[in-house]
Amino acid sequence: QVQLAESGGGLVQAGGSLRLSCAASRRTFSPYAMGWFRQAPGKEREFVAGMDWTGSSTFYADSVKGRFTISGDNAKNTVALQMNSLEPEDTAVYYCAASRFPRASDSAREYAYWGQGTQVTVSS
Repeated sequence: QVQLAESGGGLVQAGGSLRLSCAASRRTFSPYAMGWFRQAPGKEREFVAGMDWTGSSTFYADSVKGRFTISGDNAKNTVALQMNSLEPEDTAVYYCAASRFPRASDSAREYAYWGQGTQVTVSS
């Protein structure tokens, strides 16, 4: 069982930055891949970024590539999402998730554990 808790959301102007953090109740990479998803009002949950269990391989949704960076700290059992050049379209509730598998996926079905979410609002 893995419990996840996100933090770091908030209100920011377009072009600004936020850093989200996800704290895991146990060792993050053992052997779970980690991911970030988001859900905007009236829309389905969508993949944002993923990282394999070693932390050496990452990939991103096209909409955030070049602006967002996922990273992990094994010693602290945390996973972060650095978000730069934020746009109003990035407004959503952001969720941290731990996969059932060691390799990350963009499919929510492969993630067994989810945090409660943190709100990110980008004003224009």
